[in-house]
Amino acid sequence: MRGYDGPNPDRPGHRLMKWQPDELRRTFDEAVWGSRLAALPGRRAWLVRLVRFVLVLARDLAGGQLTLRAMSLVYTTLLSLVPLLALSFSVLKAFGVYNQLQPMLLTFLEPLGEKGVEITRRVIQFIENINVGVLGSVGLALLLYTAVSLVQKIEESFNFIWHVDRARGIGERFSRYLSALLVGPILIFSAIGITALVTSASAVQSLLSYALFEWLAAQAARYMPYALVIGAFTFVYVFIPNTRVRLGPALLGGLVGGILWQSAGWGFALFAASSTNYAAIYSSLAILVLFMLWLYLSWLILLFGAAVAFYAQHPEYLVAEAGEPRLSNRMRERLALVAMSLIARRHLEGGAPWTVAALAQTLRVPMRAVEIVLAALQGAGILARTADEPPGYLPVRELDQVGVKPLLDAVRAAGEDRFLGAGHLPVPEPVEQLIARLDQATDGALRDLTVRDLAGALPAEPQGAAARPGPRAIGA
Repeated sequence: MRGYDGPNPDRPGHRLMKWQPDELRRTFDEAVWGSRLAALPGRRAWLVRLVRFVLVLARDLAGGQLTLRAMSLVYTTLLSLVPLLALSFSVLKAFGVYNQLQPMLLTFLEPLGEKGVEITRRVIQFIENINVGVLGSVGLALLLYTAVSLVQKIEESFNFIWHVDRARGIGERFSRYLSALLVGPILIFSAIGITALVTSASAVQSLLSYALFEWLAAQAARYMPYALVIGAFTFVYVFIPNTRVRLGPALLGGLVGGILWQSAGWGFALFAASSTNYAAIYSSLAILVLFMLWLYLSWLILLFGAAVAFYAQHPEYLVAEAGEPRLSNRMRERLALVAMSLIARRHLEGGAPWTVAALAQTLRVPMRAVEIVLAALQGAGILARTADEPPGYLPVRELDQVGVKPLLDAVRAAGEDRFLGAGHLPVPEPVEQLIARLDQATDGALRDLTVRDLAGALPAEPQGAAARPGPRAIGA
């Protein structure tokens, strides 16, 4: 029998074992990221979209931005928790339901077990010891600012997830935040009171005497915590970001976040019950450590649900590379021509102006890419932004007075003044002549072509149609 003579690179099996992981990775990447969803059959497109969804969410978690912002929110929460609850306590006390604040705080800290009861007792003591008359006007203003700063920090984190650069104004922030902080507790406990009143009604009690209704009531009571948390998460996802969030994606994010939060509460309760070593290591600080860990996990789940809602509403961000897209010159020109044609066509038909989100969804490109191109056209005086929320875009001049060549020049020259203009670059004479010939050729080919010509060549939109996804993406 012939003995083994070592690895042989020429053997097919050895070559397969050596390159199999890389080949599998390339095959997987090609199957997930290499195809356009519009070109795939229904079930396969749904499966590929789901795999992209999971991979992008895992990449965001591994990237560290969500965890970093969750830790920042933990620090802000520790500073603003007592002022925030004191503000809610004062409102509830005026309506005679302030005694409901402690059970709600106990419910949130239930995963901490006995330590949660201790934290609740101390927080309530801090709140009861606050004397607004002693604070004075400056102290009261600082109290309100500290309470509002938490909601502001949450908005900044949500705007980051939703790729929103514009923050709300100071006046709008205080009006929205204070209305949520003052009216929110009243609505919550009013809903609880109405529910208790309805369940105690004689008609409802008679229905509960039947076995079927009794079973349904038991199931409703069992899953009510999930429903309340999902509803709260959904409300936050719609209310907080400085952009228009559709109810469907927000509900999906609330569903994922609510289920994760309730499930994490059970797991953390087991962890807190078995973490006797923390008391030996941290002594009296063990309660604070566990409290901070639970806060961190809660904020991380809330931000993760916001990411789920974002990708559900903007599937154009389900791409292989993280971060905002870097447009090539060709893509920038192509996107400018298509976006300007759609805006001009909608303007001719007298429809509602296109928004960034509608264009991004229709063209299936990230919103930031659309914003870059529209900002260049706005800076060149070709487009103007409306005062609506969200803003729309309209042509500044008559469409037959806007040439295609100046439009392309505006997109090509965008950003040059900030860093390096074309005139600052020393160019040899042969290169300068070549550039001049290219400009002359482009000008000759596009001299008589206007934006109105482009818009007139597009098919008319259906009556009442909003921005619907087009048949194919730009660059496809």
